[in-house]
Amino acid sequence: MQLPISAFIICQNEEKVLEGCIRSVAFCREIIVVDSGSTDGTLALLARLQAEGLPLRILHEPWRGFGAQKQFALEHCTQEWCFSIDSDERVSPQLARIFPSLLENPEVNGWRITRYDYLNGYGFVPPSAHERYHNRLFRRGMGRFNTTDLVHEGIAIDGTVQKAKPGGLLHFNPLPLHEQMLKENKYSSLKATMIKQRGVGAKPWKMIFSPPIFFLRWYLRHGMWRCGWVGFIHCAKGAIYSFLTEAKRYENDAVLRNPPVEPPADSKY
Repeated sequence: MQLPISAFIICQNEEKVLEGCIRSVAFCREIIVVDSGSTDGTLALLARLQAEGLPLRILHEPWRGFGAQKQFALEHCTQEWCFSIDSDERVSPQLARIFPSLLENPEVNGWRITRYDYLNGYGFVPPSAHERYHNRLFRRGMGRFNTTDLVHEGIAIDGTVQKAKPGGLLHFNPLPLHEQMLKENKYSSLKATMIKQRGVGAKPWKMIFSPPIFFLRWYLRHGMWRCGWVGFIHCAKGAIYSFLTEAKRYENDAVLRNPPVEPPADSKY
């Protein structure tokens, strides 16, 4: 039975992970995929899945930034409910089983869903060590993205929002650590730029305090200590991301105050 849900996904060069994501939302009446210029086998994969009969609508749109790209996808949803899922996520079996009941409460406009990261050398984190809950499922017309969000886009939902339990999203993208750090470097640049565009100045003290706070919050509060040294690495990676974001914010302002110049010919150096 297909549910009155439009699942929407944005992607670019996600051939390795996209099929698992799409098949996990096959219970949705509509699956919208917005591609922003894939050059790998993503488009061939989408055509094959569409030919199988999956309810895919494939759209093409140049990259706008995470918030604006997802809002574009959302605006093409036609079903009563809308479900935001990333290309490297899958709906867990437990979450899939409760989806029909999530649509039945007339007083709830949205649902927050947790997700479980896949850690190389460990597997999916246990349910007792999970991420925060995020707005993902909502009635059409009751949710929207901030189109100025360059990264870490969130959904604002009008009305009552509750947590969906049990189950969550399985975040499966087993990149080696050096590739993960390339993403953290890219995302920290986007976040630093986004904060600057919103007129918020750098706070140098955050370079000292934000990384250890980030680490301890994830390692202790979110229970990543249960995953051994792999969990330690996962939290340390996040702390590095936090440091890079704050350092780039400071550097951006510092370069404006003291732009780089060639040393003078009579330099004492």
